[in-house]
Amino acid sequence: MKLLATLAAATALATTPAEYVAGQQRPDGGFGDPQLTSWATLALAAAGADEIKLRAAAGYLSEHESPDAAITDVALQSMARTVAGDKPERLLVRLRAHTPGKLVNATIWSILALRQAGERAPATLVQALLRAQRPSGGWSWLRGGAADSNDTAAAIQALRAAGVRGKPLDRAVAFLRRHQNRDGGFELTMGRGSDAPSTAWAIQALLAAGAKPGPAAFAYLRRLQRPDGSIRYSARYDTSRLWTTAQVAPALARRPFPLR
Repeated sequence: MKLLATLAAATALATTPAEYVAGQQRPDGGFGDPQLTSWATLALAAAGADEIKLRAAAGYLSEHESPDAAITDVALQSMARTVAGDKPERLLVRLRAHTPGKLVNATIWSILALRQAGERAPATLVQALLRAQRPSGGWSWLRGGAADSNDTAAAIQALRAAGVRGKPLDRAVAFLRRHQNRDGGFELTMGRGSDAPSTAWAIQALLAAGAKPGPAAFAYLRRLQRPDGSIRYSARYDTSRLWTTAQVAPALARRPFPLR
């Protein structure tokens, strides 16, 4: 119990996004629910957090394992447990059996999770993802839908993790660049305005593709950082602070997915 008590560090002492995230960990090792815990675990792993916190988070996720959950949730939790040193075999079984369907992001996340676990990306998933690329160069959440920057950024990371290079990625990078605004941030869709998670995803994708995100994107995120280390969602909105900060931390650490 004394060990778990050390996980409840005071948020007021945090000065960086990773420290803010770490300060939100609860005595049970989680961060409120499995999804938030997964994002927080990835953020802490990307920032090089100590193994005690990672093991505690993995323990929480193991206790709340749900192989019957949506495939994207399965993939997210699998990634988090893997980076924390766990082997989520039951989740991986389902990911290995996943077949491409209407949900493009399910294909993306299955690839990322399998590669995070050190497994090969199934050719069926890789080819399906390549076929789902829109004429604009981006990817959408749903097959045939309008492309957005977040799904495009995730697709870039998945394809690079699967060893894909060349024209599909060049087109995707160009699509992302068109979503960067004068404030340095990236927006989810054209005209929506910059936000922190979209900017973080774009940074990770550009790094994965071997492109330079540029200082303006990092400066945009730094302007949204509060004294306690947390990150605002955007200049206009300050919502879902833990989720937002956890999404941004890997980008600030310059660590694309899957984490290596």
